[in-house]
Amino acid sequence: MAYWLFKSEPSTWSWKDQVDKGDTGEEWDGVRNYQARNFMRDMAVGDRGFFYHSQGERAIVGIVEVSAAAHQDSSTDDPRWECVDIKAVRPFSVPVTLDDIKADDRFADMPLVKSPRLSVQPVTDEQWSAICAMGRTEP
Repeated sequence: MAYWLFKSEPSTWSWKDQVDKGDTGEEWDGVRNYQARNFMRDMAVGDRGFFYHSQGERAIVGIVEVSAAAHQDSSTDDPRWECVDIKAVRPFSVPVTLDDIKADDRFADMPLVKSPRLSVQPVTDEQWSAICAMGRTEP
């Protein structure tokens, strides 16, 4: 299993919106960055990801699961753009803020710190475990 981070502006798509989609989940559409698209191409059904609110609280608020492998993004006819589907798994008991992550040397190389604009990014096994512990949730 691989781990990922999905960033969203809560005014556009929030954790609540994701949870409301239930087991059906939702396309992670609208991504127009080649590196982020390529990360989605690398994803497999069952991979897990952090759901990150990128504005306001700037925090990881929950865990999602990839429920459909990369496919044509339905928000465009341009064949270059693909997306995966994700579904909510569980919320964090305590949101893990960007400030929390930046203050911890274990995350110095994390794309969230080094490439903050990237909307889809990989997370290492070690980062995954540490952030889940900080959020007081099971990995």
